[in-house]
Amino acid sequence: MVALLDKLGLTIKYLTTNNMAFKLTPPFSIDNTPIYSVDMEDGVLGKANNNGTIIINKDVSPNKMQEVIDHEMIHIDQMRRGDLDYDNKNVYWKGKVIPRSSIKEGAKNLPWEKEAYNKTK
Repeated sequence: MVALLDKLGLTIKYLTTNNMAFKLTPPFSIDNTPIYSVDMEDGVLGKANNNGTIIINKDVSPNKMQEVIDHEMIHIDQMRRGDLDYDNKNVYWKGKVIPRSSIKEGAKNLPWEKEAYNKTK
């Protein structure tokens, strides 16, 4: 055991002395997505923002809150993967430009919504 610790100590000393980096991967996932409860228009439960935050309608019941967060986290993941983005005029899905005026936001048949609904059933 002492030999192993000595060898490990030398390895860490070598790595840090020679400006070599190493990455430790924790055995758990860390999620630091900020979530805010705000006033939202009727019928809107939540929104994943392209700045990495989630806003939840302040009127969502505590029983429904986790379901809404889980759904919006799928959209956050889609944005992190580069599949989904949006601005005031368009939604961008896997390289395709979709005018927001041509869709009903949140409709279950939209491809990014299909994925979110399927993964949160």
